[in-house]
Amino acid sequence: MFDDERIATYIHSLEKPNSEVLEGIEKQAVENAVPIIRKEMESFLRVMLEIKNPKEILELGTAIGYSAILMSECCDAHITTIENYDKRIPLAEANIKKAEKSEQITLVEGDALEVMQTLEDEKYDFIFMDAAKAQYINYLPQAKRLMKKGAVLVCDNILQDGDLIQSKFVVERRDRTIHKRMREFLETIKHDEELETSIVPLGDGITVSVKL
Repeated sequence: MFDDERIATYIHSLEKPNSEVLEGIEKQAVENAVPIIRKEMESFLRVMLEIKNPKEILELGTAIGYSAILMSECCDAHITTIENYDKRIPLAEANIKKAEKSEQITLVEGDALEVMQTLEDEKYDFIFMDAAKAQYINYLPQAKRLMKKGAVLVCDNILQDGDLIQSKFVVERRDRTIHKRMREFLETIKHDEELETSIVPLGDGITVSVKL
């Protein structure tokens, strides 16, 4: 996250072009006001996946499939991605099919927490959390259960466009639950004895955790 937008714009200008499929999905996202990961998050994910070379990835929050497809282009891992918003699921399925990634990406429809509870213990070596922000604190115990030793957990959009550092009385009433729960999540994940966690002011803020 940069106070000087010129720096962010300059960094974005250095990015390599994405694949034709991803460029098309990005255009679709802009036209339909669907949030997708920021450019700096894309670069970070690419580097992390090259370093980790995971075999099993879990993604919480598919949206229209952009980040799942991006991750599939970075490694040979099988990706399980969960989405609960029924209007976006057909778009995600169509985009995954168009990218010819149907064998590599499994899209599961349903509430992320409920689906996670059905998954096998210590199966994943990389988890990308980008779903309902107020639920991060509830997802965390299941995420830890699903992580292998040495697995990496990346959680996006944890600074809430800077609102996180504001007093709850300054934050709009409708956002106070997210504000409270995200603060609780950060306090919990930073002091969790099973994880080593760094909070990184990249994009709208991320946490990067390794299971000890």
